[in-house]
Amino acid sequence: MRCLPPLAVLASMLVMPALAQQPTALDWLKSADRARGGVGQGITWNVTVEATEEGDTTSRAFLVKARGDDALVESLAPPRYKGEIMLFNDRTIWFVKPGLRKPVSISARQRLSGLAANGDIASTNYARDYDGTIVGEEDVDGEPTWKLELKARAKNVTYDRIRSWISKKRRLGVKAEFLTVSGDVFKTATFDYGNRLRAAEGSTFEFVSRMTIRDVGGSGAVTVLTYAEPRAETHAPS
Repeated sequence: MRCLPPLAVLASMLVMPALAQQPTALDWLKSADRARGGVGQGITWNVTVEATEEGDTTSRAFLVKARGDDALVESLAPPRYKGEIMLFNDRTIWFVKPGLRKPVSISARQRLSGLAANGDIASTNYARDYDGTIVGEEDVDGEPTWKLELKARAKNVTYDRIRSWISKKRRLGVKAEFLTVSGDVFKTATFDYGNRLRAAEGSTFEFVSRMTIRDVGGSGAVTVLTYAEPRAETHAPS
């Protein structure tokens, strides 16, 4: 067997540890998930969903209590929806409302309000639900990001495929495209992080304050999810 020259051996020894230290797509997804409720600790927040379609605007308000992969979402307004509850148990969602005799199983992909799906309202766990690959680097509004391609690991998640742009510096998801199985983009989203949340160990981190979803089909439809008052709380398992 031909031996490598000493300089080549030395170079490989220097390069290999450096490559091993590079964050993976999974690392980036876990960091981005944390700022959208994807943490093990209990978190509670309020969210308003304002949908504008064909010139008409509707608004709904919810209280979200999330813990790991589970969540309880209670509709607060308008009055006709008050008391409706969605219970997220891992990837299964149960819907309950006053007068309904027993819970009904619903899909994360079903429309919640405007362009928002049921799965958009609770915590995000892309690291669990998708296989991610880093496919490039791009600037988004002047901010350097990693561009990731995500493919669903199961059929009962919110989207089949997602393109996600994660800030290199802040490790937050700043932009996303949602795709069909065949690869067609049908809506986009941008994210703002004006909230801060205290973690269980006492540190604080940025938390999502707004998700703006836009239709790409030319309808002009826009749905804005505004997150308020995120706070760490203890929630019992679902």
